[in-house]
Amino acid sequence: MVTQLDQMKMQQEQMKMVEEMKRKLLGECLTKEARERLANVRIANPQLAEQVELYLIQVRQQGQLTEPLSGDKLKDLLKTLTKKREIKITRR
Repeated sequence: MVTQLDQMKMQQEQMKMVEEMKRKLLGECLTKEARERLANVRIANPQLAEQVELYLIQVRQQGQLTEPLSGDKLKDLLKTLTKKREIKITRR
């Protein structure tokens, strides 16, 4: 008989395994600079960081990402995903 406590422990173990696999895949598809940038994004916007991670894993599994993503390319990806417009104000 499996108790509720045992089920919770199994779920936690599964979550740890998934997180470890995710870290491994991200380590393969991001350079050190890009990993640092993503860590900074996670601090500011955890939902966006999660979205980027899932996207990168998906692209990697489909074979579209063959070499590690640099910090600049990750920056471009973040701009694309957030779709923020850059507004410049010039004072005269």
